[in-house]
Amino acid sequence: MPCDRLLSELSEVKAYEVEYESRTYQVEVEILENTATYVHVMVGVDDGSLPASISPETHSFICRKPRGRPSD
Repeated sequence: MPCDRLLSELSEVKAYEVEYESRTYQVEVEILENTATYVHVMVGVDDGSLPASISPETHSFICRKPRGRPSD
């Protein structure tokens, strides 16, 4: 997904549920950093149980913003 679309879709924290192999998981996606050169995004997943919801599995990734075009 391009960074500009990622930014517009994640203007607020996204939280939703998904079902996988007959189990329900809660997913949360949010922007950690939005700099001039990249966007840092975090994804957290838990199964709704008390231990997992206190400390969910998390992963983050960086989406590099495209550099501007050189002047014509």
